[in-house]
Amino acid sequence: MTTTTTAPPFVTVLVRGLLAGLVAGLLAGVFAYVVGEPHVEAAIAIEEAAAAHAEPAAGGHDHEDALVGRNGQRGGLFLATGLFGAAMGGLLATAYVLLARRRRDHDDGRSGLPLAGAALLGAVVVPFLKYPANPPAVGDPATINQRTVTYLLMVALGLVAVWAGSLGYRAVGSEAPSGLRAAAAVGGFLLVAVVSYVVMPSFQEVPADFPATLLWDFRLASLGTQVVLWTGIGLLFAALMQHGHRRATGAAPTG
Repeated sequence: MTTTTTAPPFVTVLVRGLLAGLVAGLLAGVFAYVVGEPHVEAAIAIEEAAAAHAEPAAGGHDHEDALVGRNGQRGGLFLATGLFGAAMGGLLATAYVLLARRRRDHDDGRSGLPLAGAALLGAVVVPFLKYPANPPAVGDPATINQRTVTYLLMVALGLVAVWAGSLGYRAVGSEAPSGLRAAAAVGGFLLVAVVSYVVMPSFQEVPADFPATLLWDFRLASLGTQVVLWTGIGLLFAALMQHGHRRATGAAPTG
């Protein structure tokens, strides 16, 4: 006897995405706190030393006297990553439902993994390679608005590059060899990504005396935080969807 199930309603999928994103965001916050915070502290120390040297009469700039002190910023890190993760999980769930309707077949959630991977590639890795994250003391305040706009535009172009790769993969046809389909996907992705890198402006604002090791470690920690976030969202969302699928079909979990 074959057991058939219908796709879960959108609200159910959305709640699972939000939950997966929240948990993944908190995990990313732990990673950022353990791995990234030491580099942030080191960069702040460099910034304060430079400010003290430039303005000895004022005693430099103290981050503890800011509107939100360093202790508050550390605590807010988990709130920020949790809320951001929940938002990204909700977007992933929405995209999952839209793609599932196009497929017109039931899926137990495993397609959420490549979907999260595509988001990581397009919205994180592609922009990171053009505009890597910078620690405190790096960047001209006068260009912050321009850098923000160009980064967001690069995120959009990164997602377009992933979409172009998907189009290339499907355009070859299902009868074509897998190697040819993969080559078409890579070609479509690289075409948009490379053109975007060439067209978009660059910003060279790292001080010559800034420690290269600290800059590199900070950027790796920032990228690692995003990898933890999107990997967690993909795995947790797939697990929640598979659990719901097993309950709907009445099948016992295999172990």
